[in-house]
Amino acid sequence: MRPSLRAALRLDDPPWRTALALALGVFISCTPLYGLQTVLSLAAATALRLNKAATVAGCWLNLPWFAPIVYGLALWIGGALVPGDQGRAALEMAALLADSRRVSWSETIALIRAVSGALVVGTLVVGACAAVATYVVALGLIRRRRGRSMMSS
Repeated sequence: MRPSLRAALRLDDPPWRTALALALGVFISCTPLYGLQTVLSLAAATALRLNKAATVAGCWLNLPWFAPIVYGLALWIGGALVPGDQGRAALEMAALLADSRRVSWSETIALIRAVSGALVVGTLVVGACAAVATYVVALGLIRRRRGRSMMSS
């Protein structure tokens, strides 16, 4: 592999740094800032001096067809953690997302405004859990893969 490409991908990074970059991307992918997540992951990777390619790859793991599940779970968790009207509205929106045939764009926008606090709390919890799981799995896989490649060299 060319040295410039190897340096850009930081393939010589320790496994924990690569796993951390991937986990950071997964955490960012769970934020409610859909559409800005790639830019945020690049900025975070740059600021923390992590592998940009791994961070963006982690960010892209929350594919559009997973978003209703991620945000529905985040709303359910946020609704349970945030007291009052926002919590009830978040639980209502989570129920609407579960039956996506009933959701219109105008309803979605109105409900998002009503549940923004619960959504932020829920996405922080879901993102943190997803990031920890990603880190543990990625670290194990990277170590195993690098161990195999060292044995075959």
